[in-house]
Amino acid sequence: MSVIVRWAPSPTGRIHLGNARPALLNWFFARRHGGKYVLRMDDTDLARSTRDFADGIEEDLAWLGVTPDFLVRQSERTALYDAARDRLIAAGRLYPCYETEEELDRKRARARLLGKPPIYDRAALALTDEDRARLEAEGRKPHWRFRLDGRPVQFADLIKGAQTVNTGSMSDPVLIRADGSYLYTLPSVVDDIDLGITHVIRGEDHVSNTGTQIEIFEALGGTVPTFAHHNLLTDAQGQGFSKRLGSQSIADFRAEGYEPLAIAIMATLTGTSLPIEPYDGLDAIAAVLDFSMISHGAARFDPAELDGLNARLLHTMPYAAAAPRLSALGLEGEAMWLLLRENLARFADIAEWAKLLTGPIEPVVAPEDAEFIALAKALLPPEPWDDTTWGQWTNALKTATGRKGKTLFLPLRMALTGRHDGPELKSLLVLLGRKACLDRLP
Repeated sequence: MSVIVRWAPSPTGRIHLGNARPALLNWFFARRHGGKYVLRMDDTDLARSTRDFADGIEEDLAWLGVTPDFLVRQSERTALYDAARDRLIAAGRLYPCYETEEELDRKRARARLLGKPPIYDRAALALTDEDRARLEAEGRKPHWRFRLDGRPVQFADLIKGAQTVNTGSMSDPVLIRADGSYLYTLPSVVDDIDLGITHVIRGEDHVSNTGTQIEIFEALGGTVPTFAHHNLLTDAQGQGFSKRLGSQSIADFRAEGYEPLAIAIMATLTGTSLPIEPYDGLDAIAAVLDFSMISHGAARFDPAELDGLNARLLHTMPYAAAAPRLSALGLEGEAMWLLLRENLARFADIAEWAKLLTGPIEPVVAPEDAEFIALAKALLPPEPWDDTTWGQWTNALKTATGRKGKTLFLPLRMALTGRHDGPELKSLLVLLGRKACLDRLP
């Protein structure tokens, strides 16, 4: 069987880490099995969906390294949904209901008072043609519910194992609003059938929907896909990510200079048995991530862990990968990159660190170190320089002054770089050259 998966965001805002999790887990599964990846824009909410948000989702996916094989928009597929609607009506599975929201609220409240579950009582099924005509003459427009079988629906979940959803304890779901627009459920099932989706990989908050959707698949004569419901990503406080709550978006992380691979690793490997560590790329993750490794507990995102991972990715980034980005900053040189990369928290930091080589820098010499630095300048070895030069120089200074450790090395670092931290001085010295060092030593 050829694997076909889909990720189906609603273009009602920019995607966040919680959205990126299923987007990437679907991608990994498709890559691992040589399958296809469908990006489906669930844009039937015309009041909130925008093309700008849809374009932003594509941009964010591309930044993360995901390239869909197909892109479909639900707003362009209404004819398919209309045909499915008509088939379900003809089969007696979709029926019109005329209660207002206030009337439904009263029914639910009455059921609770009687100690009964607040599910729909299917009163609309008892309406005659005359009843419906009278209600429509009053100006009421029907919403349409799917008549559930009301049975235990069983399915094998690739992550959570054997699952049972009893649709007998559920209200018949509304599939079409009174204004004729479709809710999520029917278009989703119709698209999965039409696109040949084999695996539906999504958050565990959708488990309870699966019983209803399986019944709709069967009612339409479609092949039921295999489901996999993963744990949800939460923030450091245990709060779920949400567009409505203004959770930090993928675009925000990009603007803050994070590496896309760091975001991808955090979004997917958090809450699994795999370590949060650098990988060579998305394919390397796909090769090792199995759904059996996904925890059944919450996956809590730690911003500090992201910062550490981002730095580790930069510290091991080969020059070939960094070169185009360095060029965009007006920088070049493999030796420079290999020397400075271990000091980076964000890639853009390289522009500041490169000043250690290109200048300008402001040497810092404490009054008590002035005589020592003057001697250091006098003892600076002649060129040519190599990786032994630093040792020759500091050994001569140690012999002449008796200084060692921090009292020897820190004043030299402050005089040559103007800061107390930075790259290994042994290598920096060679790249600077004798003239630049003489110019920096007062």
